[in-house]
Amino acid sequence: MRQTLCRIILGSLVLMAWGGMVSAHAAENIKVLIVDGQNNHNWADTTPYLKKILEETDRFTVEVATTPPAGKKEEMAKFHPDFAKYDVVLSNYNGEEWPAATRKALEEFVAGGKGLVIVHAANNSFPGWREYNQMIGMGWRDNKFGPRLITDDDGKLVRVDKGQGPGAGHGPQHPFTIVIRKSDHPVTQGMPSEWPHAKDELYHGMRGPAENVTLLATAFSAKEKGGTGEHEPMIWTVTYGKGRIFHTPMGHVMGKDMTAMECPGFIATVQRGTEWAATEKVTIPLPSNFPK
Repeated sequence: MRQTLCRIILGSLVLMAWGGMVSAHAAENIKVLIVDGQNNHNWADTTPYLKKILEETDRFTVEVATTPPAGKKEEMAKFHPDFAKYDVVLSNYNGEEWPAATRKALEEFVAGGKGLVIVHAANNSFPGWREYNQMIGMGWRDNKFGPRLITDDDGKLVRVDKGQGPGAGHGPQHPFTIVIRKSDHPVTQGMPSEWPHAKDELYHGMRGPAENVTLLATAFSAKEKGGTGEHEPMIWTVTYGKGRIFHTPMGHVMGKDMTAMECPGFIATVQRGTEWAATEKVTIPLPSNFPK
């Protein structure tokens, strides 16, 4: 009987220890909120995909807040996600304006030291929201909106004034090469100096305040591909108050073609960028199949 009692106690201790390890692990996970619901892209498929690639790292716990459909003004007026519950917000949203209180809540969330991640068409959103433009640095805007950033052939940062050169656009989808411009940043550290990205839209001429931006990578926008003939930003970060924004215009998906998001380079970039936006550090390693 004494042996049986010892086994029961030992088993209980093991279970308690294991449960404690699970609880501690869950507590360490970065809490992510993906916002979707309106987009000129297939958000209904891309949000679950983004959720999956984050959660498969075992580093994130991901929830989703979906806005009402376009035109539902009364419902939209009630859209108030509790951003404070999370460490980082990932925007997969391009649609109608949010309520003023929700916009203010996101501003305070990021300025207070939390993170924001902008993927592809999320940078098309909210051209009239001043603080959003500050947070994203540059987005899909016309050439009168503000300055743009490019690099010269040597990688030197060039600031193009408002009204000079093109506004935002892109040519037909095609594969292109990502060139790392800041290899010592936690997100890009260890990446090859150049790596091939899958067929995608290569955004060019993005405009904004372009303030507090750290440019991590570019891609050459070839004129024969409908581009500018210049090195355009593809990965960058922005500081806003005490907070951090990670931004990539890569990841175009229309219909069921997920080619751009399935690129291992895109996946690793979003995973590491989300971790950095939340914590200012990156522990997620590059995968063995990262493009070379």
